[in-house]
Amino acid sequence: MENDTSTEKKKKKNSHGGEGELESEDDLKSILPYLPLHLCSSSLFWPPPVVVALKALSLGPHHSNVRSGQLLSLAISDLRSSLNYSSTSLSSSALHGYSLFFDDLMPRADSVRWFEEVLPKMALLLLNLPSLLETHYRRHQQQQQPLDSNTTCLRLLDSQQPGLVLLSQELIAALLSCAFFSLFPAANRGATCLPTINFHHLFASLYGCYEEYQESKIKCIVHYFERICLCMPTGNVSFERKVLPLDRRAVGISYPKPDFWNKSDLPLCPFEVQRSGLIEDQVREALEVDFANQYLGGGALHRGCVQEEIRFMINPELVAGMLFLPSMADNEAIEVVGTERFSNYTGYASSFRFSGDYVDHKDTDSLGRRKTRIIAIDALCSPGMRQYGSECLLREINKAFCGFCDMSKYQQYQDLFQYDEHWESDVDFDVKKLREQLRNDAMTLEGPSTSYQITEGAPENQLNQCLHKKAFQPSQHQEEIGIVTGNWGCGAFGGDPQLKAIIQWLAASQALRPFILYHTFGLETLEVLDQVTRWIISHEWTVGELWNMMVEYGSKRLKGETRVGFFSWLLPLVDSNDA
Repeated sequence: MENDTSTEKKKKKNSHGGEGELESEDDLKSILPYLPLHLCSSSLFWPPPVVVALKALSLGPHHSNVRSGQLLSLAISDLRSSLNYSSTSLSSSALHGYSLFFDDLMPRADSVRWFEEVLPKMALLLLNLPSLLETHYRRHQQQQQPLDSNTTCLRLLDSQQPGLVLLSQELIAALLSCAFFSLFPAANRGATCLPTINFHHLFASLYGCYEEYQESKIKCIVHYFERICLCMPTGNVSFERKVLPLDRRAVGISYPKPDFWNKSDLPLCPFEVQRSGLIEDQVREALEVDFANQYLGGGALHRGCVQEEIRFMINPELVAGMLFLPSMADNEAIEVVGTERFSNYTGYASSFRFSGDYVDHKDTDSLGRRKTRIIAIDALCSPGMRQYGSECLLREINKAFCGFCDMSKYQQYQDLFQYDEHWESDVDFDVKKLREQLRNDAMTLEGPSTSYQITEGAPENQLNQCLHKKAFQPSQHQEEIGIVTGNWGCGAFGGDPQLKAIIQWLAASQALRPFILYHTFGLETLEVLDQVTRWIISHEWTVGELWNMMVEYGSKRLKGETRVGFFSWLLPLVDSNDA
């Protein structure tokens, strides 16, 4: 039966017994081609053969006879056939992969418990998926005040379309159960630049060329289902596509040009170097950088096992974003708030190992989201010498800036960065009058960690620093949300670690973040990072000054006038300036 995307809206009884319509139909229509469900008369449903099979699975192995990985793989194949996926049948490697994990690699007692306790509850989640989705769409339309004007129900958040989707953890659990059974249609995903979402690729990779790290990735996923089937979490997770419009006439912050950076008088934010520890283990309020692939999740559901893929395994709810978030363009980033961590691990890449349960104690916000903020930004892949050119430097800093800036404060960004005398400010102070006051009056402005003594005739950059503190210092009720990051775009992507560290610092500073916490992960080329950043801060360089130095270095590197790293090139200048 084909999906019915008719725009006819028929009333039906909602869960409270009242009349209601599925009014968010545009949102639903955008995602329906990527769901395994059918729509008729504003109702979502599974095809009858799928319902029969899922009911049997939900009653346990005594009814379904599914008590092994081999039988599970056959059940999955039957479910896919009932959805008319016969043209895209599972590979033999995928079928053998389910059998290998649950019959050979998983301890027998754990396997028995999985098929008796966990799998039936996952099947029940799938049976409830239509009602969970209908409830999701109706709750959104009943909200008096949405999060913001870009907040929508579950929908395809296509490229160049800023928006935010808020999902319950229970709905995410149902969607991930659907991915585990590999029931999402794959036919249209490539044309829409959507990443892989079905888990059969993960199991196929396990069988095709066994690696212990791949087994550990599946252990993380299996552990997630064990946890949520034992106790379903009740929070929410938001997924946001952030866009810096290429159209200069667009509302908000547009994609910056070089002048935006080389003329910036903003001060550099505090920079703290961490030589040990992991980004996900930090306890401060911060955006945690995902060293992302252009396609969200990268190789998480294939053979990948570096920073992004590991994060998706220990926080599996991130995988839900792969359902509806196509690949990122140069002017886009993806921010996810609220995912729960379920697993501990050791190692990295081929040494990655699942090491047991993790209990996430992060506080929640007013929307029921854990205060775990993850920002996915994709760096240039294998840029080689191109990365030293001004075009690539601009692309990388704008990518980081897109991820780091708070789009909800675009009016304040406009006031601070553009100084357009015709701009009418809506913020709670008049920028033009404040700048005039700072020029003419002696005053001290104290911020959270510093103070500026502004005297008559103060230079422009000091005025801008004072404006920065005045406009964006948080009140006692606001949180200071910094940036926690590391060697973004380095390693397999081939980026220059010293440049990438400076680029992220500049972007965080321009985005008015209160600090950047940088994990070097023991990289030798960053041994002097702390020394360099402390010297720059002590001499009160601005964003524009450091950017111009980096552009000059890049030009010399391209011309062959220097072969040394950025820090070695900069340090002699530091010595001469001190002299």
